[in-house]
Order: sequence, then C-alpha cells, then structure tokens
Amino acid sequence: MNRATRSPELMCPDDTALLVVDLQEKLLPLIPRWETVLGNAVRLIEGARALGLPVQGTEQYPKGLGASSPAIRKRIGTFHEKLDFSCRACEPVFAEWKEDHRYKILVCGIETHVCIQQTVLDLLGDGFAVYVAVDAVGARHAIDHDTALRRMESSGAVLTTCEAALFEWCERAGSEPFQTIRRLIKEGPVIES
Repeated sequence: MNRATRSPELMCPDDTALLVVDLQEKLLPLIPRWETVLGNAVRLIEGARALGLPVQGTEQYPKGLGASSPAIRKRIGTFHEKLDFSCRACEPVFAEWKEDHRYKILVCGIETHVCIQQTVLDLLGDGFAVYVAVDAVGARHAIDHDTALRRMESSGAVLTTCEAALFEWCERAGSEPFQTIRRLIKEGPVIES
C-alpha cells in the first residue's frame, strides 16, 4: 500500500487535536476507576505534545467545582471555563482548529453522559470527525457511561483507546516521538501523587 493512500479514517498529527474535558479535582473521586481515566488523559496529553498536536482543556464551573487535577493543570496550563455542559461555548478554539485544517478531535474527560456526550454530538453537528478514548472517559454510573458510548458511536463518533490513539498518531516506529510514545505505553496510566 502506498503511503499516500493511508485511510482518511486514521488520526494523524497534522489533522487532529486533543480536547480534555473537565478533569476537575472535586469531580474525579466520584468516578469509578478515576485513576485510570486521569492517567490515560495524562498519557494522551504527553503523546500529543510529543507529536505536535494542539491540546485544549475545559473546566465546568470551576468556582463551584474547583480546578482541574494538578496532573492535568501542569500539562495544559490555561483552561476554558464553561457553564454549558457542552464545550460548544469554546467556539474560538474550534474555529482556530478548523483554520489550521484540524477536523479530527480526540476527546477525553468526564462525565461520559453529560459534558463528553453533549460536546461530541455538537462537534459532530459542526462537521468534525470525533474520536472518544473510551479508557480516558468516565461517569459515576456504569449505565450512563455505557449508554453514552453507544449513543455517541451510533451518532458517528469513533470509539478508540488511549494506546490505539497514541500509536495511530505516531504512525511508525523509529522516530524520536516514537520513543516518547513507547515510554508512555510501557508505563501505563500512571499519575503523580
């Protein structure tokens, strides 16, 4: 297969961005397996940075729900505050990504059935190809999480995993960024205490 014929369904560093949604300290402990969700989000951020993908983060009503986890805050820095559950209020970010020809967005964060689902559906409606890292999203209740994943997928979102996304972004072994991706894969979802 010729490299020029790579599937348009695959994400690559030139056409993809990472959106990290509401991984806030007060909310995280309510999410089953929150350490894995947070650790995988950290791996995605580090992988995106190594490969040159833009990364943006949001915080849902931080005045009441607090700031993002320190592990996320130190990797992103500035966050877009929102009151809407959907990230659609962050339109300048999405306009900038469109201008930069980034029409694929990988989404991670919480909660799957609220902010993630509404964001994904709005992004799909706005013409983006949306990917959801299923091991980097979470919700308080399994039925909400599972139902939201099914709804997003049936609406056109592509479900993937953190590791699959990292390797997809990297595309090939042997490069300097691959060494970072390989380290992230070997370490697994680890977060600092």
